Amino acid sequence: PYVWGGTSLTKGADCSGFVLAVYKNFGVTLPHYSGSQATSGTSISFSEIQPGDLIFYANSSGTINHVAIYIGNNQVIHASSPSTGIKISKYNYRTPVKDVRILIV
Repeated sequence: PYVWGGTSLTKGADCSGFVLAVYKNFGVTLPHYSGSQATSGTSISFSEIQPGDLIFYANSSGTINHVAIYIGNNQVIHASSPSTGIKISKYNYRTPVKDVRILIV
């Protein structure tokens, strides 16, 4: 489920907590805030995006306030909201503002 401030893949997480928990399973430490996660890794263009890269979204004032993991086929997985939980959406269900690669494979 979606849990504000949560970082558990079984008990619940918010968007950045979900990303933090997924990456932790691969030995990568990330901060628990989407704005801080946006400064981790390497900025890339959407034309370079691969599964596992992060896509960031901003509020109307341009402040990053949401993060999702790109899973391929123009889709992301993210902790959406308390009512919808963790789900898969089209990458552009909101307008993306930044793409970041954390893992180099």
